[in-house]
Amino acid sequence: MNLKKNLIFLGMMGSGKSSIGHLVSEKLNLKFFDVDNVIEKKEGMKIFNIFKNKGENYFRNLEEKITMKILKMNNNVISLGGGSFMNVSIRREVLDNNCSFWLDWENNTLIKRIKKSQKRPMAFNSTESELITLIRKRSKIYSKAQFKINCNNLTKTEIVNKILKIYELN
Repeated sequence: MNLKKNLIFLGMMGSGKSSIGHLVSEKLNLKFFDVDNVIEKKEGMKIFNIFKNKGENYFRNLEEKITMKILKMNNNVISLGGGSFMNVSIRREVLDNNCSFWLDWENNTLIKRIKKSQKRPMAFNSTESELITLIRKRSKIYSKAQFKINCNNLTKTEIVNKILKIYELN
């Protein structure tokens, strides 16, 4: 296996970045970082409350600082926050020095998952139409990832196996 630096998972909120990343890290015996969880621990509050109490700009600045610090480490599996790949600095670091996977799903699947969760600040008060717009906008950027995994109709195990197969070939 030829690990550049880190194995990165990106995609919309609800795409399974954390659960898939955790499973992949176990299979590869690598440390796992969920950037959103690291931010929540540092701030002592949930992402939703950071957005509500301190604003999106505060969150995005903190997200960039923490994500860049984690990306500088080696041989880890990292789940990015849903919006972090929109950040040019983060995106450049991911693409230049890491192995990146976009976990892609049909819009309807993502919308169902997002609407079920009360912890998604970007989606809490969004209409379905606004969510579709957000998914389309972000997908254009996510498509820059090295590998796209079409997750529709696959189990978690099948997704993990697909990723491991690609990873082992690169």
